[in-house]
Amino acid sequence: MGFFDKLKKLNIFASLTSELDDDFYDELEESLILADTGMDTALELVKRLRQRVKEERAYTVEEARACMCRVIADAMTVGDGALDLSTRPSVALFIGVNGVGKTTTIGKIGAQLRREGKKVLFCAADTFRAAAAEQLTIWADRAGADIIKQHEGADPAAVVFDAASAAKARGTDVVLVDTAGRLHNKQNLMNELNKISRVIDRELPGCARETLLVLDATTGQNGLIQARQFKEAAGITGIVLTKLDGTAKGGIAIAIARELGVPVKYAGVGEGVDDLKPFDPMEFAQALI
Repeated sequence: MGFFDKLKKLNIFASLTSELDDDFYDELEESLILADTGMDTALELVKRLRQRVKEERAYTVEEARACMCRVIADAMTVGDGALDLSTRPSVALFIGVNGVGKTTTIGKIGAQLRREGKKVLFCAADTFRAAAAEQLTIWADRAGADIIKQHEGADPAAVVFDAASAAKARGTDVVLVDTAGRLHNKQNLMNELNKISRVIDRELPGCARETLLVLDATTGQNGLIQARQFKEAAGITGIVLTKLDGTAKGGIAIAIARELGVPVKYAGVGEGVDDLKPFDPMEFAQALI
């Protein structure tokens, strides 16, 4: 069973006309919009499909379906899909609004890195949400990772400073940093992330660093708005898309990769530790269609 078998199937080709005519492309456009790709991305995908069908001399809907998989996979292949963990320690900051699954995502990625033999340190820099540190501690225990935390309301940059010091002292491979999920005041968020960034630059100069935006796939176009705002406020190196197994239609992943030029690096399709995996554009496209 493929990883994306839990994905809500769109079957966007199921209801289309059996001829590759203008009606077929119009209906496909509509199906893509209903699948949460958004208008601009739907138009672009159909335009690319028309071109590819012509180039590859595809005559049947089945051949067009195979072309569409390649069109979607190409649209989603932007930047480097792998995490950059090339230094010791490396740092990954996890950002995103509350409720998207940031802490759970850190727990799952931490557990996977531990299984690969890496020494992992969790940093509880979300000091504003009640019980955020406790939740992260439970995941650290499960994963066999160390954790650095302070009291609720502490300065997040001070917690990151402690984590950087501990990482150097303990020979840590990867530091995973949980941050506060606020977006209503972009200036505060920017200031806070800039402060964290300066601490990392000072304490761990030259370290490989990822800034991963965690998005709930069920929020659809709202997720794209969030992604735009966070990219502007914080700069992001990758997306983690969670909850693809629920009511999510998945097309939002294509829109984000295409419009923001940021790769989806992980996708989540369930609650289990193994239900979050590195993202494979072609596997995703095939599951979607």
